Amino acid sequence: MPSPPSGQDHPAPTPINGLSFLGILYTPLDLTGALALCAHRPAAAPFAYVVTPNADHVVRLNETGPEADALRSIYRGGWLCVNDSRVIGALARLRGVRLPVCTGADLVARLILEGHLKADDPVTVIGGTEPVIAALRDRFGLRRLRHHNPPLGFEHDPHAVEHCIRFILDEPARFVLLAVGSPRQERLAAAVAATGQGTGLGLCIGAGLEFLTGVKRRAPPWMRRRGLEWLYRLLSEPRRLWRRYLVQSPRVFMVFLRYAARPQR
Repeated sequence: MPSPPSGQDHPAPTPINGLSFLGILYTPLDLTGALALCAHRPAAAPFAYVVTPNADHVVRLNETGPEADALRSIYRGGWLCVNDSRVIGALARLRGVRLPVCTGADLVARLILEGHLKADDPVTVIGGTEPVIAALRDRFGLRRLRHHNPPLGFEHDPHAVEHCIRFILDEPARFVLLAVGSPRQERLAAAVAATGQGTGLGLCIGAGLEFLTGVKRRAPPWMRRRGLEWLYRLLSEPRRLWRRYLVQSPRVFMVFLRYAARPQR
């Protein structure tokens, strides 16, 4: 995904992190801590973004080559980088590291359900179907919601990417909800930040709005607590998700073993 030239209007916010695990610099916050930072961040603050790496992301970020290098830079540039995976949290505990869990789906749900995103707050959604957007407006009363759903494969079209960026910049919003899948949403967030012209907070949330509005059913709480949400999603959408959960994500254990073989610091 191409990035526009950097601007000089706003200095880039300093990332809040301090814990390195499996090659990623995390912000070691649980849901309550991350929610408090997001909810109290001024709407007029320079544009920043939140990334929520799960096991699939960790595997991708530990690959080699220019694309992986660029993606690691994007994640390092996130204002917050919170752990979206209970599996990663469990692996961290094996190394004596406390890495709390804060999923993107829970973060956006709490922002809306607890009233941190008020009806009159401007909010922009990139991605998401019309039923999802209609449910957000009707159920939660978001009167100033602006929506743009880019075409499939937009990340390969510089004009489509530029349209997304301009859509976000032209009418500043307190929150920009990026729901176009990873790594497209993270690349788009970084491209907006690179302009130096935006304000507000971008949240890379994947399917979070679909869960919140009930368009997709989320795993029951007992499965989530036991780190089995991946299994529920796999059984719900096997044709779409089998490769992610049965081929790609399990490679995180090989990543972990490589790091575990190194001297612990």
